[in-house]
Amino acid sequence: MEITLLIKSGMGLIAILSILIFILLSSQKKKAIKKRASTKTKPTQKENITLDYLRAKIRERKTDAKELKVLLDLVIKHHGTIHKKLGLRPHPDFDAYMEIIITICRHPNTNKHLIVQFDRELSKLNPEYLHEINDALAKGLNSRGL
Repeated sequence: MEITLLIKSGMGLIAILSILIFILLSSQKKKAIKKRASTKTKPTQKENITLDYLRAKIRERKTDAKELKVLLDLVIKHHGTIHKKLGLRPHPDFDAYMEIIITICRHPNTNKHLIVQFDRELSKLNPEYLHEINDALAKGLNSRGL
């Protein structure tokens, strides 16, 4: 009688354990499905195109040449025109563009095509800033370590 009681108790414990394992696995599967569904339903974030964000990304040393080209194209596309000069002085916002020019000249992953293309496009959009753009380009190129 003791052996049959032990066998019945063991079978009951195995049945309860299997039910608990089944519930655990099904709840994990539901969580995984919900997690995948939540990542699919998240709206795609609009590309951040503020000038400060683009400047920060250009300043990063790990940015490669392809990404630099995309960032510089975004700068030209969305922020290409600089405010009018204040008499003989450049607008204070020009400092951001000067920093971008110097940064791309000093960037380790840049090349001459990126620098020349950005210089030409910025000069074409802002002919009154031609002298200032050339000065910033000269400062950037002179500050490069050879």
